[in-house]
Amino acid sequence: MESFDTVVRFFQDGGSFMLPIAIVLAIGLAIALERFFVLTGAKLANQKAFKQLMPQLAKGDYKQVLNQKSNAGVAKIISSGLERIEHTQRREEIEYAMEEQVLELMPRLEKRTAYLATLANIATLLGLLGTIIGLIAAFSAVADADPAEKASLLSASISVAMNTTAFGLIAAIPLLLCHSVLQTKTTEIIDGLEMAGVKCLNLLTKHNLVSQKTRQTD
Repeated sequence: MESFDTVVRFFQDGGSFMLPIAIVLAIGLAIALERFFVLTGAKLANQKAFKQLMPQLAKGDYKQVLNQKSNAGVAKIISSGLERIEHTQRREEIEYAMEEQVLELMPRLEKRTAYLATLANIATLLGLLGTIIGLIAAFSAVADADPAEKASLLSASISVAMNTTAFGLIAAIPLLLCHSVLQTKTTEIIDGLEMAGVKCLNLLTKHNLVSQKTRQTD
């Protein structure tokens, strides 16, 4: 109960900028949680699809791979490569088709993650703005105060104004941490998609379905 009263007093002393910072923090945490669950689900789906499809590719069962009804990114990339084989046997063309699918998947994986860094900056700036406004009000308040009380009033007002900066940093630090974690997680998933595409392409080449020939100029 005492800790709750301390938090309430901290918010009350911080002034009107504490609520906007709290709202920014809440929005950032909501985005971070949503992205974490989406990326975790995508990673697990890709791992599952990779384990299912690679043995079928190794056996040359390409129709079974194409008949897979999976929304996993790995399945879409491999299917793009196999579908392109129906039109061309060149390795470069197959690779381009897979890379195109990766590029289509990337915006979905990176969606809203960049907002976290922006929200962290906004929280920090709101904290600084609240402190500056609080200091201006503090100096204005002590301008007409008794000289004997000016020092104590000014120190108390500055302490209250610093609460806003402190809370802005308290909000910004976890948001930046979440941004870094999600970026790393996204990069790992994209690297996994590219690795799956290369493995698929190598298997197709091994089975002589993909030609290594390049275009020759006249």
